Amino acid sequence: MNYLFTSESVSEGHPDKVADQISDTLLDEFLARDPQSHVAVETLCTTGQVVVAGEVSSEAYVDIHSSVRELIKQIGYDRGAYRFDGDSVGILSALHEQSPDIERGVDRGELSQQGAGDQGMMFGYAVDETENYMPLTLDLSHMLLKELAEIRKEGKEMTYYRKGKQRTYLRPDSKSQVTVEYDENRRPVRIHTIVISTQHDEFVAPLNDSEHAQVAADTKMMETIREDIKHVLLPRVIEKLPDNIKKLFDDKLILHVNPTGKFVLGGPHADTGLTGRKIIVDTYGGRGAHGGGAFSGKDPSKVDRSAAYACRHIAKNLVAAGVAGEVLVQVSYAIGVAEPINLFVNTFGTAKVNLSDSEIAEKVTELFDLRPGAIEQSLGLRNPIYSETAAYGHMGRTPEKKLKVFTSKYDGEEIVREVELFTWEKLDRVEDIRKAFNID
Repeated sequence: MNYLFTSESVSEGHPDKVADQISDTLLDEFLARDPQSHVAVETLCTTGQVVVAGEVSSEAYVDIHSSVRELIKQIGYDRGAYRFDGDSVGILSALHEQSPDIERGVDRGELSQQGAGDQGMMFGYAVDETENYMPLTLDLSHMLLKELAEIRKEGKEMTYYRKGKQRTYLRPDSKSQVTVEYDENRRPVRIHTIVISTQHDEFVAPLNDSEHAQVAADTKMMETIREDIKHVLLPRVIEKLPDNIKKLFDDKLILHVNPTGKFVLGGPHADTGLTGRKIIVDTYGGRGAHGGGAFSGKDPSKVDRSAAYACRHIAKNLVAAGVAGEVLVQVSYAIGVAEPINLFVNTFGTAKVNLSDSEIAEKVTELFDLRPGAIEQSLGLRNPIYSETAAYGHMGRTPEKKLKVFTSKYDGEEIVREVELFTWEKLDRVEDIRKAFNID
C-alpha cells in the first residue's frame, strides 16, 4: 500500500538559520586564524538584538560585531523596515573560556589519541532515490528555497514597481514543505503536496482606510504570490531536476502558498531565532535518525558534528558502492575517549551483498577510522568551512574548493585560505568498499 512522507526546509532568512549562520561564521573566523581553536558558540536573535554566548579557547582575536553585522546584511536583512538589520542591530557578546575539565579529555597531545568532546550517538544516512543520495522530500524542500533566494537576490522576477523602480517583493524569511507519495517498496511515485510560505513586502496598497479595501489589497497580494510561485518558482526548480524526478510532477499536485495569508512581518522580529533548532532540516528531513546534537557553532572536536559528517560519508559511499540501496549508520562515544563505543549499520532490507547488517558493520569498522582526531584529519575539518553549511542542509551538498578571505578592521590583516567544502559528501571510498565487499 502506498504512503505519504513529508520533509521541510527553511531559508537563510529564517530566524533559527540566522542564528546558525552567525554561530558558524564566528567559528570560521576563529579557525581561519587559529586552526586549533576550540569553539562552542550559541546565538539568540530577536527584534533589534543578537546575543552570542558560549565557550572559546583560541589564540585568535575575532571582531565579533563586524562579522555579525556583515553576515546579517548578506542574508538580506539590510532595511529598517525588517526591524532587524545589520547596521542597527544591538550585539551582546558573552563568550568565555572552555572548561579545563573538558579540555583535559580532548587534548591528548597526539592527534590520534584525541578524546571525544562529548558523549552521545550520531547518525548518517543515504538512500538511492536521488543523485546526491538524499531523501527526495528534503532535497526538493531545499531546492525550492535556494531558488526562491536566487530570485530574491536577482530582483528580476516576482517584482513590483514603486516610485518608478522595479524591485522584488520577496523578503528573506521563508519555509517549504514537500510531501511525496511512495509505493510499498519505498520508491517515490509522485509529488503529492508542496507548501511554500514566503515573507514579502506589502506591495499592494489599499484604495482607502476601510477594512474592505485592506482585505481586497491583501487578496490581490496573495493571488500574485501564488501565481508567481506556480509559474516562476516551480518551473525554475523543475527545469533543474533529472528526468526521472521531473516525471513525478503531475496535474494532481496540491500547492499551498502562504496558507495563513499575508506574511509581511517575519525573521527575528516575528520569531526569536536560536542556534541548533533546525537539526532535522540540517540532516535528513526526518528520514533515518538523529542523535539530537546540533552542529552549528561547534568545532570538530565536538563529535556531535564531526562524527555525524563521518557517518554520512560512510553511508553515502556504501550506497554508491552498491552495498545497499538505503543505509543508516550509527556511532557512539564516551567523553574523553578516542575509540568509539559502537558502530551500527541498518540497510532496511535493501542489502545487495550476501552479508548481515552486523557483518557489514564489521567490515565498515575495518575500513573507516572513527576516532575524532582521524575524522578531523581525513575530512579536513580544522579549516574554516562551516558558514556554508549553516543554511540549506549540511548533507547532500556538492564538494568544492573555494578561496575564502577573512579581514579585521582592527589589525588590517587579510587572511586568504583555500578550503574544500563538504568533504563528507565525496565519493572517494567507493572503490575501497567495492574491493572489501567483492563487488564487481
